[in-house]
This record gives sequence, C-alpha cells and structure tokens, in this order.
Amino acid sequence: MKRIYSCENHFLIINAKNIIDGLGIETFVKNEFATGAIGEISAFDCWPELWVVNDCDYDKAANAIELMTQPKSSTTWTCENCSEINEPSFELCWNCLHEH
Repeated sequence: MKRIYSCENHFLIINAKNIIDGLGIETFVKNEFATGAIGEISAFDCWPELWVVNDCDYDKAANAIELMTQPKSSTTWTCENCSEINEPSFELCWNCLHEH
C-alpha cells in the first residue's frame, strides 16, 4: 500500500476516494476518525489519508489526484448559450446554468 493523498478536509479525501474508486482502483482511508485525538497527538498526524491498495495502481491514481487538485481556469469566461460573463470559479453559467 502507498499513501496517495492527505488533507485536513475529510470531504476532499472522500471526493478523491470516489474519483479513484471510479477508475477501478482499490483504496483505503486511514485516520478517517482520528480527529478526536487532536490534542493528544499532533493535528497533522490526525489528518485523514488516502492509500492505494495495489502499488501498481499508484501512478494512475496520482494522475487523477493531480487533475483533481489543479485549478480549472484562472480567467473569466463567456457563456456560449446566453453570452453572460462568468467568473473562473463557475463551471456552470450563473444566469442560464449552461455548462462551461
């Protein structure tokens, strides 16, 4: 087993797990319920960790994590459907809900 991702945000760990599981790669979440031990042990040691069970799947899983953590865009975009200008954080047009 190899650790593929660690983050203080449990939601992001589960999101990464779902993405990698969707690729058919078996994963395991370690420290999933360790946040209750903060204070007794270091907060960093309590962060949930995502591990890939089979080492041969590590590279494929690492690529998925890299794509997940990269910003989608850093510029505004114009909706093809209604011509509304949208901020980079929007994946759907705020006006008509058309996909970017």
